[in-house]
Amino acid sequence: MFLETRNPLLAKTFLLAAALIVSGSLASAQIVDAAITNLSGDPAAPVASPLSVSAHLGVDQIVQKLADSEKKRAQDLKGYTEQRQYSVTYKGFPANMSAAIVVEATYSAPGTKQFRILSQTGSKMLADHVLKKLLEAEQESAADPRQTAPTAANYNFTLVGQQMIDGRPCYQLQVEPKTKSRLLYRGTIWVDADDFAVAKIEAEPARNPSFWIRDTKIHHVNAKTGEFWLPEHNESDTDVRLGGRATLTIDYGAYKMDSPDPRTQQAALQSQTSALRK
Repeated sequence: MFLETRNPLLAKTFLLAAALIVSGSLASAQIVDAAITNLSGDPAAPVASPLSVSAHLGVDQIVQKLADSEKKRAQDLKGYTEQRQYSVTYKGFPANMSAAIVVEATYSAPGTKQFRILSQTGSKMLADHVLKKLLEAEQESAADPRQTAPTAANYNFTLVGQQMIDGRPCYQLQVEPKTKSRLLYRGTIWVDADDFAVAKIEAEPARNPSFWIRDTKIHHVNAKTGEFWLPEHNESDTDVRLGGRATLTIDYGAYKMDSPDPRTQQAALQSQTSALRK
């Protein structure tokens, strides 16, 4: 059960501060729509096993291949529908609260996201000023992916090392934003050495959006659905300066992918038929 405070104005002050940082955290993580499977074991522990794929690549080559992979994915991904759950808890001054919403999310290329709220529980204040604001932030970042993409235009990259993640070779890169945009982040990303997709993110927002916020940590993991890497789990932990902690969790459901363009399907079918005849 959540506890609503008897001083709604004071509660709103602190919860809106949390809303700002949680919104920024989501946007920062959401911009990377190419990612990785779940980690096994300690994600921070170094692994002795060397990369077996493209181990000779330098950081500039890795970043370029990552950009090329992101561009191809954007061209090939026509759309999807999936059901996800957003939940947020706030513990501390002036009250303990929690809220959750279940949302049907629809993506249509090249950059349109729509959300339909299926259910809502818990604190109306948190739902309205945190969770629903997250949906707006995600729609904004989807509209122009260039401003948030993991490219040399937005970040400086440093190759830190190599790791095996869930049996897959990955490059570990430190990223530093070139501007203090609320949609960017600083921290570490893991890039899959086979698919050149961002595997995992451990980061913090590039800009602190409020004096009331002391610290925010972003943890983002994705999974491969067919040929595409898509978000699987996101968690952002926020410490409020005068006491209190907000935790946002997003769990993504199964993706229902849109069918390719009918002309593409027909061309592929004709090619298969010609090959059989030969």
